[in-house]
Amino acid sequence: MDQIFINVLNGLSSGLLLFMLSSGLTLIFSMMGVLNFAHASFYMLGAFVAYSLVGVIGFWPSLFAAPLLVGLFGAGFERFALRRVHKFGHVPELLITFGISYVLLELVQLTWGRIAVPFVPPPSLQGSAFTIIQHPLQGLLFAWGGKPPGLCDIAACSTFPITRLFMMGVALLMLLALWLLLTRTRIGLVIQASLTHPEMVESLGHNVPAVLMLVFGSGCALAALAGVIGGFTFVTEPSMAVVVGPIIFVVVVVGGIGSLSGAFAGSILIGLLQTLPLTVDVSLASLLNDFGWAVGPKTPLYPILRLRLPEVAPTLPYLLMVLILIFRPKGLLGTRED
Repeated sequence: MDQIFINVLNGLSSGLLLFMLSSGLTLIFSMMGVLNFAHASFYMLGAFVAYSLVGVIGFWPSLFAAPLLVGLFGAGFERFALRRVHKFGHVPELLITFGISYVLLELVQLTWGRIAVPFVPPPSLQGSAFTIIQHPLQGLLFAWGGKPPGLCDIAACSTFPITRLFMMGVALLMLLALWLLLTRTRIGLVIQASLTHPEMVESLGHNVPAVLMLVFGSGCALAALAGVIGGFTFVTEPSMAVVVGPIIFVVVVVGGIGSLSGAFAGSILIGLLQTLPLTVDVSLASLLNDFGWAVGPKTPLYPILRLRLPEVAPTLPYLLMVLILIFRPKGLLGTRED
């Protein structure tokens, strides 16, 4: 039971990290109509920039400075590159963001190398936040900090890192800040109106191109913030963009392209879908048999059905995306018409 509870928390924390990534992508698409294929590369760039800044200005200033620098770079990319191809349609926009992702990958490999760098959290974020204890007599217990000495000799103990708890807190604060910005502030109303009624916004004296540049830069900054936190929580290496890139688009498709609430729901769902099957070491055939389906060696697709859930867990999000595209193309909370 303790391991299941920890895996649920791991799934929630992974899902919230995905939300930190997908929120920037969703913001850019919903406000600009641009599907940024380089979004995961800005995530990677944020981690490496923060790693370099830590040795100069310290960890906590780097946590804010790295997303700001990457956001400025993203705003410059929109101003001098993306805006020039915007008039030619969506295909050139996709191609130029696809191209900059490879440019950023090569620049990172030339600057920091092709292997992982030792990006570690500060002492205040190291260690365990709390411990879940499965006691044979007292049942499920909870203790702050690391494993209690002596108690874990007779009970099963599972710890939850401080870095994951910090990640969850930052993601929830980001969700609240984005919601307040877009729905409760004047600049949020201007941003939303710039997509649907740009002529009216310009007639009111607002600079629509500057607003869109701000939106793109902010989306890149959100990706970089996720990269900083994901970098010291997991690993900082050039391939980190390749690892998270495909799953981000799964999240936005499942949740609904352009929907911030859909990105949150899709992120939590995908995060749990990636981790919970790891706790159930049974085959698909066994599950179907438990539900009353007679599955045996002569059943069609039996070689696939005999696979165990931990083995097929990485493919489940993509299977869910296919089902969503077939039965509900607008996503769980999407608003666009089918």
